[in-house]
Amino acid sequence: MEEFLKKLTGKKIDISCGQSPTVRGDVVEVKNGLLYLRDEDERVAYVAIEKVAIVWEVKEHQTRPGFVI
Repeated sequence: MEEFLKKLTGKKIDISCGQSPTVRGDVVEVKNGLLYLRDEDERVAYVAIEKVAIVWEVKEHQTRPGFVI
């Protein structure tokens, strides 16, 4: 899992650790069993890699101004 997460460095992902809520952030670093995620408020979360159950890559959708029908 650690090698897989290293390949996602610089990408935005969602992480689920089983029953807990999903955490979203940019992968900053992966080392010593920890995943470092930076959120949109520039806070860093430290996630124990052994607890990670599911990883999703986030696709950013461009929003366009206008009406929704």
